[in-house]
Amino acid sequence: MGRGRRTPARTRAATGYAGVLGSAALAAVAVLAAAGCTPAAATASAGTASAAAGSDHSLTFAEAEAAYRSYLTASEAAAAQGNETRGEQDVAYAQWYILRGQYAALATERTPVPTYRYGRPVFYVPALAGYPQWFLVAVPRAAVVNGRPGPAVNTIMVFERPDKHLPWTLNGSAELDQPLPTIARDKDGYAIDVRTTESDLLVRPDVLGATQAAVVDEGPASAAAAVIGSGPLTTGLYATQSAQAGAATAQGLVYQWLLEGSNFPQFELRTADGGALVLYSMYLNTTTAHPGLVSGSPIPVPAGFVPLLAAPTEVGYHEVLATWTFEYAAVDPPTTAQNAKVQVIGADGGPTYGHAY
Repeated sequence: MGRGRRTPARTRAATGYAGVLGSAALAAVAVLAAAGCTPAAATASAGTASAAAGSDHSLTFAEAEAAYRSYLTASEAAAAQGNETRGEQDVAYAQWYILRGQYAALATERTPVPTYRYGRPVFYVPALAGYPQWFLVAVPRAAVVNGRPGPAVNTIMVFERPDKHLPWTLNGSAELDQPLPTIARDKDGYAIDVRTTESDLLVRPDVLGATQAAVVDEGPASAAAAVIGSGPLTTGLYATQSAQAGAATAQGLVYQWLLEGSNFPQFELRTADGGALVLYSMYLNTTTAHPGLVSGSPIPVPAGFVPLLAAPTEVGYHEVLATWTFEYAAVDPPTTAQNAKVQVIGADGGPTYGHAY
């Protein structure tokens, strides 16, 4: 499980990808350096499939459920009260940036922080000894609008406690648009953790985000499309951004986008077929500018980003920058799978940075 802090907004990774993908993925290596995406921190997960069966199971299912229930109670109360300070105590990393954006919208535009109605959870607790401790919950979740819950969406949520002296926090979530694969469990019912550097997967987990980014930035013509499946979060996102670029061009503007990785922790669990479920965070950076950054008519700030401007007086006479923070869930097949591709099966996120000048 990699861990770290946010990387600079325009960092590009030029090395470090060769030799880490499965044999079917080697064709994608050449484009990753140009994809504008840094790999997640390569610190290995604490535990492997072979070590899991002999671990001490330091985190019990009862403890995981108690931490989950405590989070639901605290987050609902904080959202209902509009208490940003309290709400941010229960989240970390990408989830913190997303929640901060939601509270900023509450403060300036009175857009409520989302609240949810939860169904019956299923817990996946890795068989790990010591710290950090973490677990995953799969649960139907319905957004509450005007006091009424909407359609339930299958959602996965990841909680972590880095040290016994620190509280549990929600570190990531993703709403699924495909079924969750069967997660492998040991003889005691504990899930099997996977290293970020695992070599028996089609794409090594610590460069999976970078490989997805190559498709989002370059489209289905990218060599990375050989190992990344098409869908709304890959080729679909490329199509959406391409359309936005076309609309900007018609207005005499220049639009660019870049999906890049973060150094936030990512989490992996072994699936029953020998693959892995991988959860990781990414930034989508966009710029809309007058050619050459010359001064011109004001460029509209994208919806949802006005509350994130450093000052309400910011006007995009030259350029408008916007960053979304996303959390993704992907299924990485084993190297033994025939004609398989990574499937990005879910995401969650929102606006987290805006600037106009």
